[in-house]
Amino acid sequence: MKHWDFTPPTPSDLGDHEVRLDGTHLEGKRIALMVCGGIAAMKAPMLARALRRQGAQVTSFLSDEGLRYVTADTMSWSCDRPAVTRLSPRAEHLSDAERFDLYCVAPATYNTIGKMAGCIADGLLTATLASAIGRMERGECRILVAPTMHGSMHNSILTAAMRRLESIGVGFIAPRMDAGKLNLPDEEVIVAACCRALSRSPLAGRRVLVTGGPIAAFLDGVRTISNHFTGSLSIEVARECEFRGAHVDLVLGAGSIAGPAWINTWRVKDLSDYRDRVMQLLDAGSHDASILSAAAADFEPHAPRQGKVSSREEWPLVLRPAAKVIDLVRERHPDTFLVGFKHEEGISTEELLRIGQERAARDGACVANRGDDFAPRADGTTPPQVSWMCTRESAPVRVEGKRAIASAIADLVEREFTRRALPAQSATAAPRR
Repeated sequence: MKHWDFTPPTPSDLGDHEVRLDGTHLEGKRIALMVCGGIAAMKAPMLARALRRQGAQVTSFLSDEGLRYVTADTMSWSCDRPAVTRLSPRAEHLSDAERFDLYCVAPATYNTIGKMAGCIADGLLTATLASAIGRMERGECRILVAPTMHGSMHNSILTAAMRRLESIGVGFIAPRMDAGKLNLPDEEVIVAACCRALSRSPLAGRRVLVTGGPIAAFLDGVRTISNHFTGSLSIEVARECEFRGAHVDLVLGAGSIAGPAWINTWRVKDLSDYRDRVMQLLDAGSHDASILSAAAADFEPHAPRQGKVSSREEWPLVLRPAAKVIDLVRERHPDTFLVGFKHEEGISTEELLRIGQERAARDGACVANRGDDFAPRADGTTPPQVSWMCTRESAPVRVEGKRAIASAIADLVEREFTRRALPAQSATAAPRR
């Protein structure tokens, strides 16, 4: 553990109640966070701040039982708005004075779910949700429920109640299963569900394939040709598309960092496995866009050796150019919008942009970058990644930082869907692997 020398924190211009934004997917949206009486209510303050980091204005509603696990002062501080804790003459439960775009019930107890389905409005939360259901049925808001309880309470009565609520439009956030319980999911899972529920993006309902990370080629049964890329940008792209409402299939090389568990992800071991998985997904899924950011091996051996070559013998290698997966995608799925990637070293920006524009003219869009632009500095720090968005229709645009690059890529795909006026598909997400 690093020793602290009692140095004070660096001064910040961020106010005590303010949060630093991670994105703007909930900008201008009003969310009612309904906190029921379960131990998971202790996580509500952090969930409120996570929603605010996407730009949401959050108001908390706490039941009497919820107040056993988290205080009104804590929620008022976390939301930077007064918590609602009782039915009052101001009729906060009707939300006439302040209309909400989304009601998020997290944690949602067996009791509250049953009362929502059974037309019972005997307290602050249930009365508020009764009104919310009426507004939802008129298309004025959305409702999301995150069930949390012991596994023995997940019975046929609960299942029937959830199905009844789902049939009228209430959405459910899948719990995190652990130790025989329905646990509250991680904050990002709930935030992503809220963003998706309120998304008006052209990406909403689309199928999008994203690939990333190093894709190796085997030399023998142990050794590979690979590269130093991590897959972090592809994960940012997948997350951004999911937040905008897309159904994402994320294919990552074995050497990639881990992506979020809530994104549909496949791991591939090598170049051959990568080709097979990409084509299998595209052949089966009717994807609207393929964002191929994987750093696939450019070369593979003419004849991979079996087993493990002895480290004591000389091993002359003869390599050949590997087939490009993007060429296979273009040939077999000409209607999918392609976003390719091009990384170069030791060339000028002008030459990089020329290559990027050529690729964009062929594929639809190309994200081009030079290693020289974000090489480590003399002091050991690494500058933000720089990429150029190249398209057929416009001049290249420089973007800095992985999160901004991911957002710019999603913008490119949105513009293409708007241009094509593609109808959204009723896609069912494939099981996670």
